[in-house]
Amino acid sequence: MAKVKKAFICQNCGANFAQWMGQCKSCNEWNTLVEEVLHHEKIEAPWQTASGKKRSAKAEKIGAIDYNEGTRIKAPGKELNRVLGGGIVPGSAVLLGGEPGIGKSTLLLQLALRLPFKVAYISGEESEQQIKMRAERIGIRNEDCYIITETNTDIIFGLLRDLEPLLVIVDSIQTMQAAAIESSPGSISQIRETASQFIKFAKDTNTPVFLIGHITKDGNLAGPKVLEHMVDVVLQFEGDQHYLYRLIRAHKNRFGATAEIGIYEMVNSGLREVENPSDILISKKDEQLSGTAIGVMTEGARPLLVEIQALVSTAVYGTPQRSSTGFDTRRLNMLLAVLEKRCGFRLGAKDVFLNITGGLRVEDPALDLAVAGAILSSDQDIPINPKACLVGEVGLTGEIRPVSRVEQRIREAEKLGFEAVYLSKYNKVKPGQYTIKVVEVSRLEELVGAVFG
Repeated sequence: MAKVKKAFICQNCGANFAQWMGQCKSCNEWNTLVEEVLHHEKIEAPWQTASGKKRSAKAEKIGAIDYNEGTRIKAPGKELNRVLGGGIVPGSAVLLGGEPGIGKSTLLLQLALRLPFKVAYISGEESEQQIKMRAERIGIRNEDCYIITETNTDIIFGLLRDLEPLLVIVDSIQTMQAAAIESSPGSISQIRETASQFIKFAKDTNTPVFLIGHITKDGNLAGPKVLEHMVDVVLQFEGDQHYLYRLIRAHKNRFGATAEIGIYEMVNSGLREVENPSDILISKKDEQLSGTAIGVMTEGARPLLVEIQALVSTAVYGTPQRSSTGFDTRRLNMLLAVLEKRCGFRLGAKDVFLNITGGLRVEDPALDLAVAGAILSSDQDIPINPKACLVGEVGLTGEIRPVSRVEQRIREAEKLGFEAVYLSKYNKVKPGQYTIKVVEVSRLEELVGAVFG
């Protein structure tokens, strides 16, 4: 029997020590040393004893490998498939992270209940009764969904060998424990070891595995950074608990693009896909109000219409306030400086508050024009036509720069019944191509004259 080799690894700098110390001598941080196993006896994995499931190791020419896009497993609905790049790839390892209570477990339990084949849902955080209660609330019944409430990976892989599921969900990787590691669940060594076991299981058996991961107070996935390098796909489930909408993004995807997002709405029966988010993100009003403008952003290849609200008022306390929700405050300050320098609006002594409705956080520079329009509308107390939307990036000299995917943005506004779209003349849109009125402007001064007269 091989001797087990252990060492104490600093979680901050990665330095290696033979014995535990309160302070790392390399980076001088306190209480960062964690015991890890560097080598232990090689034990054959339980799933490798199953007949016909072990993958043979051999060298093959890349041209001789049989693969087609149809081998992907289609998840129910469109949102998750879009983010994954077209479906679940067999043998892939997917890491899903998000804040507590955001809906990670609900999303993957819905996936397990809706798939038409055998799925193993492994939970180290809830009992069978609690999962059953959540499944009853979701309202989906599936006899091929098997629940395993266990944290010991040796026992889990023995059950998976007998069950032979086509998809495995682990909730969460921080609760799993390998017998070869003496540290407690959730430690760096346990997360690394158990994750590597599940990833090896996915590759050997060609079974896709979803791992739910916790995040730290900084918003990063808990555990070693190498965990994100080990898996094939890293998904982030985002959203404000005070809002109904949830966004799922791909921060890493070996099988598709990382620019796509999926949008869900949290309801009493679980998570519901939002097929037309533009119609939901725009407020329904009976009267025209100043300080609002509609912009068209893109997330990946998906255009979204969002409502931008601004409030400009006289600074009461001497120092003007600059506050934004869902929009970069530094970019807001830049736009205010351009409006004051190039257009002559005196905003330096006024409070400016900006809000992106729906709890979204946006980074698309094409929303600059809509932000400027909302600010000017509130400052002059003149409402913008609610059937008009603004698309364009604003430069420091006050010019309106062209944006990408302008045709898709115009089509989305046209589909939702908008009558006019203001954009940069440098986008060179062909006249007569759309039923919606396309107004081309080159500078902010032209926008002020076209929108406010």
